[in-house]
Amino acid sequence: MSDAINTRHNARMARKKAVIDANIARATVERGLLLVLTGNGKGKSSSAFGMVARALGHGMKVGVAQFIKSRTDTGEEAFFRRQPGVEWHVLGDGFTWDTQDRERDIATARRGWQVAERMLADPSIDLVVLDELTYLLTYGYLDQDAVLDAIAARPPMQHVVVTGRGAAPELVELADTVSEITDVKHAYRAGIKAQKGVDL
Repeated sequence: MSDAINTRHNARMARKKAVIDANIARATVERGLLLVLTGNGKGKSSSAFGMVARALGHGMKVGVAQFIKSRTDTGEEAFFRRQPGVEWHVLGDGFTWDTQDRERDIATARRGWQVAERMLADPSIDLVVLDELTYLLTYGYLDQDAVLDAIAARPPMQHVVVTGRGAAPELVELADTVSEITDVKHAYRAGIKAQKGVDL
């Protein structure tokens, strides 16, 4: 590599570092965050559970509320349920095409929301994951305003992660960080079934 290329690279990286360092210095607020992981791609819940691992690594207490899903044989549950500092709840009866009973789905959602609401009011829980909550709002199973009010009224340092497709605009507006996971390609469409350690 020539000296000229190295010199240009060093100058460019020095300018970039100055901008990044200035941005980091300006970020002085510390408070609980609301993160929304949405979109049609795979990895929303997986990302949330990565944050669970990160929080536990810092000695934080975590609460997980899994809506819609009814499986209790997933790798993440098997692992995290054994960890001290984790409160884990599987609160669903299965996907709507499995239950085929809207009234039952609504009743299940409301029972599950009581668990989530309790965790959102508990200042000893540092991170709350509301897995697949977006569907309960989209389908009208829960009152959206009441849910958003409970999230907004949580303890000041509590972080919340909401996952699921089709996040409502009001939820996106309330959030501090929103990531949309894009569906580019999925093994399922090639006839490959869900794999342990990857999908469940």
